[in-house]
Amino acid sequence: MIVTEPPSRTDGKQPSLQKAPLSRFLKRAQKAAGLDGEVTVLLADDARLKELNRSFRGKNKPTDVLSFPAFENEEGYAGDLAISLETAQRQAIEHGHSLEDELRTLMLHGVLHLAGYDHETDKGEMRALEAELREKLKLPTGLIERTLSAPKKRVVAKAKKTAVKKSPAKRTRR
Repeated sequence: MIVTEPPSRTDGKQPSLQKAPLSRFLKRAQKAAGLDGEVTVLLADDARLKELNRSFRGKNKPTDVLSFPAFENEEGYAGDLAISLETAQRQAIEHGHSLEDELRTLMLHGVLHLAGYDHETDKGEMRALEAELREKLKLPTGLIERTLSAPKKRVVAKAKKTAVKKSPAKRTRR
């Protein structure tokens, strides 16, 4: 089931999404990952994901997707996913694909976590499976590949600092 939380934004720039195709994709992703049971997906804003991330992971920042596996005694229920529409939109633009493709990518990633995979602790199993399933489900680059191929922040910051020092442009004081 896909649930959209009322946005906290007041600028009227909320994406229009069709829930039925996303729900169908969710079922396909679950089947591909071997995950039985009901999954609920909350589509919310960055503020809500920041609140959930702080409450459940101790990280005081928004994130793109959070996974909440159900307790083992909850028959027929696999768990919940929470996805930030704002972050998904930024990532879709950054990676040159649609918001729907980004949401599907985030759902697949979350479903794999619900199925028990953890890329932070395994030896590449989740990464390999996610890549295989992305291809099968015709999705763009996955989250794990993006993280691994992204330059480290310190290196980027250092490169920017070096570029500024070498720049012949006038410096202005503020």
